[in-house]
Amino acid sequence: MNSGPRALRLVHEGEILSGSPYPKAALLLRLGARLVDIAVAWGLWVVCGAAGSVVALLFVLLADGMLHGQSPGKRIFGVKVIYLPTHTAARHRDSALRNAPLALIILLGMMPEGLGLVAGAGGLLVIGGLEGWRVLKDPLGWRLGDMWAQTQVVDGKVVAGASVAARTPVAHQRAPGRLLSAAKIRRGRSLRRARRGKPCASR
Repeated sequence: MNSGPRALRLVHEGEILSGSPYPKAALLLRLGARLVDIAVAWGLWVVCGAAGSVVALLFVLLADGMLHGQSPGKRIFGVKVIYLPTHTAARHRDSALRNAPLALIILLGMMPEGLGLVAGAGGLLVIGGLEGWRVLKDPLGWRLGDMWAQTQVVDGKVVAGASVAARTPVAHQRAPGRLLSAAKIRRGRSLRRARRGKPCASR
C-alpha cells in the first residue's frame, strides 16, 4: 500500500516495463531535442566567460525540469520527461539525476588545460556511447540516468490530454474531508443538545 512518494531506488528493467504506460518516444525527436540543448549549453559556455563551464553544467543538469518536464530542445521537438512513480512532469531533482552522466562529461572537460580536452573526449566516447546504446536498445528508451531518476522521455502528445498534477496533492485532497468531518461533529453536538432538551442558542 502506497502512503506517499516512494524513496529513490534503482529500478530493474522488468519493473520498468510493467510500471510505464507510455510508449517509447521517437528517436529522431529525442536526438533533435538533445542537439538543441547541447547548442544552448555550448552558447552559455562561450557567452558567460570564466563562469561559462559552470553555467553550462547547471543547464545540462536542470534543463529537463525547467518547462514542466521539458528542456528548451524538448519543448521545440514536442517530447517530455515524465516521473513514472506519479506520472507527473519531471522536476529539477529528477532532471539532475537523469542528466548526471551527461554532466560528468562536462566535469571531465573542466579539468586543467590539455588534460581536460582528453578527459572530456574520452568521457564523451564512453559515457555518451553507453547512454546512446541504451536509448537505442531499451524497449522504452531508458538510459542509465532514467534508471536512477525513474523517468522516461515520452511524446508530448501522449500526455497532452492528461492533467499534470502537483507532486504533493495530498493536502488539497484532505481539506474537503476535514471540512465534512467538522460539519458532522457540529451536527452531532446539536443532536445531543436537542435530546437533552437544550436547544442550540443562536448567536
